[in-house]
Amino acid sequence: MLFSIVLVLITFLLYVKYKQSYWNRRGLYQFKPEYFFGNSRQELLGRRSLFLLFRDGYEKAKVLKEKHYGIYFFWEPVYVPTDPGIIKHIMIKDFRHFHGHGWFSHPNDRLSRNLFSLEGDPWRLLRTKLTPTFTSGKMKMMFDTLMAKTEGLERCIDEHVARQQPVDIKDCAARFATDVITSSAFGIETDALTNDENEFRRYGKTMFRRSILYMLLFNTVPSWILGPMGFKFAPTDLDRFFSQTVLDTIQYREKNNVSRKDFMHLLLQLKNGNAGTESSAKSSKTLTDDEIIAQCFGFFVAGFETSSTTITFALLELAGNRDIQARLRKEIVEGLEQNDGVITYEAMMGMKYLDMVVNETLRKYPPGGNLPRVCSKTYRVPGTDVVIEKGTKVQIPVWGIQMDPEYYPDPETFDPERFTADNKAKRPEMTFLPFGEGPRMCIGLRFGTMQVKVGLISLLKKFKFTLNEKTRTPIEMEKVNFVLAVEGDVWLNASRV
Repeated sequence: MLFSIVLVLITFLLYVKYKQSYWNRRGLYQFKPEYFFGNSRQELLGRRSLFLLFRDGYEKAKVLKEKHYGIYFFWEPVYVPTDPGIIKHIMIKDFRHFHGHGWFSHPNDRLSRNLFSLEGDPWRLLRTKLTPTFTSGKMKMMFDTLMAKTEGLERCIDEHVARQQPVDIKDCAARFATDVITSSAFGIETDALTNDENEFRRYGKTMFRRSILYMLLFNTVPSWILGPMGFKFAPTDLDRFFSQTVLDTIQYREKNNVSRKDFMHLLLQLKNGNAGTESSAKSSKTLTDDEIIAQCFGFFVAGFETSSTTITFALLELAGNRDIQARLRKEIVEGLEQNDGVITYEAMMGMKYLDMVVNETLRKYPPGGNLPRVCSKTYRVPGTDVVIEKGTKVQIPVWGIQMDPEYYPDPETFDPERFTADNKAKRPEMTFLPFGEGPRMCIGLRFGTMQVKVGLISLLKKFKFTLNEKTRTPIEMEKVNFVLAVEGDVWLNASRV
């Protein structure tokens, strides 16, 4: 018995050692891995943001003039391209080789069947069904639904101003995002801005902070093994809550013939085959209840923290750059004056400097600091002898690229002028990727951007912001989170304009 245990242990040790020489054996530069943990011990133990691993790696590779390199999550190899040309091949030209994100998805787990996690034909079919839901016309239709939530956001800041207290803008933005996404995706009116015990907010926090065991399984074991083992994309209680909430909403709307300007209405149109599609294609365009549940969950996960962190980072930068804040407020006020003081969809879309500020925020603080892909078909990297095998995971180092002084001089400086038409035209392709690129570009980018802009307009038209001494500077990033977010609270002083 002891001999068998020793033999298994030795075999495992040798296996890990062999696996961690994978990139060397394939002729690709690799950063020296640490036994067992690979290159990510600090990150996988929750001591450092995973996004910093790829930002630092990108910067080191650029110094070494490496167009790509390899690292390891535990003993699993990860390919990381740094050259925009290679990245364009992966994301666009040779997309058929990299059509998945490599995230867990299995038929046994309903919530994992969301658009972000699916791959191959199931993803293509669902993307085709959902694409009409995210057109600019549909966004305009939902604009009033978002605007209704700004009243609570403004009231939240107003209360702090009246009490002469600083505002934790990170918390306030997260509550606003919760109310927006539950209203838009689920058709449910919540009041997270006044009730922090809100279930959607509580479950949202749970989803974004996971254990090292979860990270180990998620990053090293294929879905076809994890699924039958009972592994779940989300905790069981969260699964139960979301599933029952969506089912109750579906049943109520269908029974009472409720129509509302939100995603749920559009999804129910697809379910019932009356979303404006050709009759001959109805069968391929319809959605099942389970698909609606999965997509509502996907919308919530995608919209819960990405938009709130972008609003937080934008206001943090504006608080420290008062000239930029003043110029943006001037544009907002002038836009409102031209529309009798009312925020309209057209007025928002006409605010060019607002667009520049949001883009600069997304450049310096991309919510998805890396873009995951997985190789679906063995692939030779163009212009090299490096071959990426089927099943190998890929990470596009977005944060590293967008903080590269070659593309963005003095990258730590917050400068919206980088996004004038002339300056954008000077930069190479694939150097601004907050929403990804190619066929798997974020389907909800219009909605996410609209949510951020609506939040900023509603606040800046009424309030001025400065940095409060309670905010820890320089800022650090949360160590365990699926999106790039500030560690700790972000306190700002607010005053009425």
